[in-house]
Amino acid sequence: MNININDIKNGMTVIIDGNLCLILDFQHVKPGKGPAFVRIKLKNLKTGSIVEETFNTNIKVERAHVDKLPMQFLYTTGDTYHFMNTETYEQMELNYKLLEEEIKFLKENLEIEISLFEGEVIGINLPEKVTYEITETEPALRGNTSGNALKDATIETGYVIKVPMFINQGDQVIVSTKDGKYNSRA
Repeated sequence: MNININDIKNGMTVIIDGNLCLILDFQHVKPGKGPAFVRIKLKNLKTGSIVEETFNTNIKVERAHVDKLPMQFLYTTGDTYHFMNTETYEQMELNYKLLEEEIKFLKENLEIEISLFEGEVIGINLPEKVTYEITETEPALRGNTSGNALKDATIETGYVIKVPMFINQGDQVIVSTKDGKYNSRA
């Protein structure tokens, strides 16, 4: 299905020059002289590269139909990550190379979505915020617990985040999977 370039939205998947792309950001620009145009920040879903391109407002792009499967992360063996479809209970294995940044946020039983284009896995979508247990952090020093002071803390996946000084080992914290930052205490 073709859509006008003016009708695009963030998060939409389109085919541009034969490449499957995710629209990260777009901006309609109307200069004082000359015709209007659209500036788009795209992520190529095959290569992972991010580019910025400009398009005239009169062109059309092909909208790509991407299927999203509800899945649950089960476990990992070596470089292979095992998932289960929460509707059909079928299992799927993915190589770590497909998961890139998402690996640091995967924990057992986490509910995610796997995106498929023409039957091929193109990536996974994590929940926006996830609760993790702090497995390792330095205890807060007396008198250093106020203000915006931060310290390193390791969450149960092994990823290191910055947390406020009052967070201790064993605490549950909410982390944003978009930027990997501490959000709040659980």
